[in-house]
Amino acid sequence: MISFVRGPVLHAAADSVIVDVSGIGFTVLVPVDVARTAVVGVEIALHTHLVVREDALTLFGFASRDELAVFGILIGISGVGPKSALGVLSTLTIDRIAEAVKAEDDKPFRKVSGIGPKTAKMIALQLQGKLDGLAPSPQAPAGPAQGDAVAAQVVLAVAGLGWPERTAEEAVAAAAETASEADRASVQALLRLALAALGPAKGRT
Repeated sequence: MISFVRGPVLHAAADSVIVDVSGIGFTVLVPVDVARTAVVGVEIALHTHLVVREDALTLFGFASRDELAVFGILIGISGVGPKSALGVLSTLTIDRIAEAVKAEDDKPFRKVSGIGPKTAKMIALQLQGKLDGLAPSPQAPAGPAQGDAVAAQVVLAVAGLGWPERTAEEAVAAAAETASEADRASVQALLRLALAALGPAKGRT
C-alpha cells in the first residue's frame, strides 16, 4: 500500500498531478482544489489510497488525513466508487459533509457528478456517526487563508529552498497577513511574497 507521497510536481491537470518521488513519477488523482493549487516544480505532500483492480492500479491523494479517512469511508458505501468519492471531496468540504450528515440532508451530495438521489440518500445515512472523530477545520485568521492547502504548499516550497520549516511557516503567515485575497489564494503569488519577506540574506541556516 502506498500511503504517502512527497516530491516536486512534474505536471498538474484538472483532477490529477504527477509527483516526482525519488526519480519515479506517480500519477495521483486529487480533489480539484489540490490540482488547482499545484505548481510544477513545487513540492507537494499527499496522503494516498491505492485502489487495486485487475486492469489498473490507481492512486488517490489528499492534502489531509481527514480527507483520506472520509474517502475511505465513502468507498465502503454500496454504490460509491473511488471516483464518486473523489467527486464528493472535490465538491464539498469535510465540514459541509459533516453538516449534511448531521441534518440527514442528502441534497449537497446530489450536486456531485455521477451521484443520483438514491446514492446521495445512502451516503447521508451511512455516514451517520462515522465522522465524529474527525477534527473540525481550523478557523484560520485572515492570514494563511483560503487555504490551508495553498499556505501548506508554499511552506513546503520555501522549506525546499533551504529555509528551516519554522522560518518558512512564519514567513508564509506574515506574507498572508498583508496579501490581497487573490494573492492568498494563489501558490505562486503567496510564494513570491514569502520569499520577498525572507530576502536573500535571511535564508538558509
